[in-house]
Amino acid sequence: MGNQLKTAILLGTLSGLLIAISYWVIGGTGGLIIGIGLAAATNLFSWYQSDKIALAVYNAQPVTAAEAPALYRIVQKLSSRANIPMPGVYIVPSPTANAFATGRDPEHAAVAVTAGILDILPEDELEGVIAHELTHIINRDTLTQAVAATVAGAVSFLAQMLSYSLWFGGGSRDNERGGNPLGVLATVIFAPMAATIIQLAISRTREFSADAGAAKLTGNPRALARALQRLESTARQMPLNANPAFEPLLIIHPISGQFLGNLFSSHPATEARVEALLQLERQLISR
Repeated sequence: MGNQLKTAILLGTLSGLLIAISYWVIGGTGGLIIGIGLAAATNLFSWYQSDKIALAVYNAQPVTAAEAPALYRIVQKLSSRANIPMPGVYIVPSPTANAFATGRDPEHAAVAVTAGILDILPEDELEGVIAHELTHIINRDTLTQAVAATVAGAVSFLAQMLSYSLWFGGGSRDNERGGNPLGVLATVIFAPMAATIIQLAISRTREFSADAGAAKLTGNPRALARALQRLESTARQMPLNANPAFEPLLIIHPISGQFLGNLFSSHPATEARVEALLQLERQLISR
């Protein structure tokens, strides 16, 4: 199954989960209609506000060419090479090493890096990171991830409302509908978990594509591979703390490992990403 189709299916499932839990909270046809409206509203809100939300969450500050000449030059060069408008350039005032892109399309996009990443990456590796983020913009991954984060947040909020109804309402509303209190309890517990898992799965499907796009844009897959290894090592020691809903935007996330670690990780294992990049390098050399 292609990544685009898989992403569409996962987004549809996530929106369906939001509609379903709205039905549980409100009940009847009215709940179903409100759920559909809420799903549409959250998606529309994400469409127009995704860049502002993410930048605010990470306290990213805009910078000019005079303030960050090396970073600005790299973003400008790679944007021109990719034939997309120059995105806004931001720096997150944090000693951690990470980066992300946001925005609904290439005309309304931004690239942000932490102050820490500028301290530890040589220029060729920083180019690989910026190319990765620009590929997310080109592929509209930034919008997809923002929509997923907003819908997942709405599911969690409604599940919390449902739990209040269950505990403080004595389950009377559920009994009036002839429902099963255990079913309501299961929804309260598992709906937010399912929403998070789906959101993270959406993110994982996009990372390999962004890595491959970055390798093609720079012509240097190994530089990005080295950057990922360096960033993962640093992230384990000093993670970038922020709203978990927006962690999938980051280029690296330290959670990895066995099944449960991968299930609740927003990114594929770094080892797998590095191996895919080195395979791309071998293909480029053999041509």
